[in-house]
Amino acid sequence: MNTHVNAGQRLDSLSVGPFHRRLALLVGLGMFFDSFDNTLSAGVLASVLDTGFSTLELNSLFLSVTFAGLAIGAIFAGWLSDRVGRAFAFQFSLALFGLLALCAALAPSMEVLIALRGVMSIGMGAEYVICYGMITEFIPRGRRGRYLGLLGIFAGLGVSLSSLVGWVVIPGWSWRGMFIIGGVGAMIAWWLRRGMPESPRWLESRGRYEEAEAVIRKIERESGVSNPEAGQSPVTHRVADAADEKAEWVPITVLFSRPVIRRTLMALILTVTCLFGSYAVTGWMPTFFVEQGMTVSKSLGFNAAIMSGYVAGPLLCAFIVDRLGRRQSIMMFGSLAAVFAGIYPFMTSPALVIAVGFVLVATVASFLTLSLGTTPEFFPTAFRFRGGGFAQTVGRVGLIFSPFIVLWLFNSAGVVGVILAVSGMYVAVTLLNAVAGVDTSPEALAQIAPDGDTDGGPEGAAATHDVRREAGTSVGPSLSGPSPAVRRPGLPG
Repeated sequence: MNTHVNAGQRLDSLSVGPFHRRLALLVGLGMFFDSFDNTLSAGVLASVLDTGFSTLELNSLFLSVTFAGLAIGAIFAGWLSDRVGRAFAFQFSLALFGLLALCAALAPSMEVLIALRGVMSIGMGAEYVICYGMITEFIPRGRRGRYLGLLGIFAGLGVSLSSLVGWVVIPGWSWRGMFIIGGVGAMIAWWLRRGMPESPRWLESRGRYEEAEAVIRKIERESGVSNPEAGQSPVTHRVADAADEKAEWVPITVLFSRPVIRRTLMALILTVTCLFGSYAVTGWMPTFFVEQGMTVSKSLGFNAAIMSGYVAGPLLCAFIVDRLGRRQSIMMFGSLAAVFAGIYPFMTSPALVIAVGFVLVATVASFLTLSLGTTPEFFPTAFRFRGGGFAQTVGRVGLIFSPFIVLWLFNSAGVVGVILAVSGMYVAVTLLNAVAGVDTSPEALAQIAPDGDTDGGPEGAAATHDVRREAGTSVGPSLSGPSPAVRRPGLPG
């Protein structure tokens, strides 16, 4: 009796077809409106302050609540996606921040707006985690770099257009119009995504083999596999098996178990660096130049360089990452970000400020996109979204404290101190990735996955009892049961 669907192997062996392109578009739309709603803070807060609707203290609270909600949403997304399923979490996160954005447009006071923003940000933080994870779940390994780049382009466009739309909408339609646009757009994307199938990788890891087989055969047909049933053994179950046995739930403590802790630490380092670096470069560099009396930092050219770099960097990723490899690309963009961050404050010519700034933001955006997009690959299906979500939670909690860190560095050592810290982070993570990079091959993931959740076939189910023991779960009869090759995926041995 064969109960292996081999979802990982089969998905990775497919050619990109209409299903993958439709998935990328729908995921990208969610990322676009997520970035749009996350970035509208600048224009909205300036408007509510100018009209007397808010104060500087309340504006600060709005930003703090946003950061906290993003962090909570990231860890929530990991739990919900691994526990209930990718498809439900995918829709729930988008509906949450879309509906709350519409409610925010009707807020009668700044206090109510802050409360709504807090809950709304939970959905936004969840969406970031789920969008990157969905690329890992569905797109073949050899093409993920291109689609991560496309996802970054959607995010960059959301950032850019949020500023542009705010410049047009807020003066004539008030700040409430920004929340209406973001909320309506998010709900349209939610409606278009309502038919998104569940991940066959996740279904297989939870022991739902027939459903996994049905989904993957549909994807295979759309990808040009003329007869997906050919050569596939039927997936069968005894009724007793289906009724009496469930796939084992692995607790989040698995992230800190001996076989997995190195991957968790690397994911944390990458995520903290990419988020802090992006924030420091795009959020503080204009302030540094103002402090130095360089009014060019406020010019349209400077802003255009910043915003266009957020699109240009991921666009470059879409063309080169699959040729170079994701790990090598992260190292390359990390090195370039360190170099250009180091020389940027010393540019005095307006043309050089714009040109070097454009390249800096492009490299920082590329490093951000690839780091957030690659960390889910560090973990097998059973706890993939919790691994990526935990890393993003820690990174976003770090952002809450980052303004104080940057300000302390600036007051202590000036622009050079901040730049050396940012450049040093990129140098350190690049060297660490070169020396101790994480192996994301299906064979490596199989060694740390729960029984059967090999993410690439049955051949790697061995040694998974170490993960269960380290995570505090029962190894059960798998220690003395049949050989790994014949165990039923996701069920006790």
